[in-house]
Amino acid sequence: MLQAVDLLPAIDTPVILFTRHSIREDVRGQGLAGYDLQLTNEGRDLAFAWGEHLTAQSDRHVVHCISSPIQRCIDTAELMIAGADQIQQSNTHKIDILEQALLVEPGGFVVDIRQAAPHFRRQGAVGFINSFVQNTLPGMKHPIHGVLDVLVLLYEVYQQHNNLNHTAQLSLAVSHDTILAAFVAVISGHFRVEQKDWPAMMEGLFVWFEQAEVFEYSHLHWIWRGEQHSLKIQHLIQNTQ
Repeated sequence: MLQAVDLLPAIDTPVILFTRHSIREDVRGQGLAGYDLQLTNEGRDLAFAWGEHLTAQSDRHVVHCISSPIQRCIDTAELMIAGADQIQQSNTHKIDILEQALLVEPGGFVVDIRQAAPHFRRQGAVGFINSFVQNTLPGMKHPIHGVLDVLVLLYEVYQQHNNLNHTAQLSLAVSHDTILAAFVAVISGHFRVEQKDWPAMMEGLFVWFEQAEVFEYSHLHWIWRGEQHSLKIQHLIQNTQ
């Protein structure tokens, strides 16, 4: 994530940090985290410090935030904004965190939870998302359709602030490991997810759009694990036809 800051585009290009929540309490079993698990003290400190560091090192200010409504995601967002507030106090303390159901795990990708839930419990998080991106699970969206829904959400955030013609903008989107793992796999064209691909807590990707007047014809850019990538949204759409 520190390397990614150095790869951010010009300061006049708005950027979204699409991130997993910070360090939470441990989970037993197959890595399936209940909605009641909270951030640890270390996780709270990390979210605050990362928000402060990111604002200072990128010279950007947080202008908008969306989040899964699960408390650990809301807390991560609040703490990152509080950290950023140490650098850009005149702006960030005014931000409202908008809760988005699409960012809940794995709800944003589910069509029928009654069909999908048994597979989630049986396969565990990694196995479940690996099956999802291979489009082999009942009760789930087509993986590209599911990721396109999230991309539209991010695009709307991006477009909203791109139209303001302000510089140095950073938006936050806080979600869960399952959502990010599938998202990165699909936009990267890797329809297989392994443990090594799994997002760590407080790990995320920076996202922005080019030629973004119309979503379907925009060009997606992202930075993930120190490398920059790009994709034409039209190419992604064509792969669903």
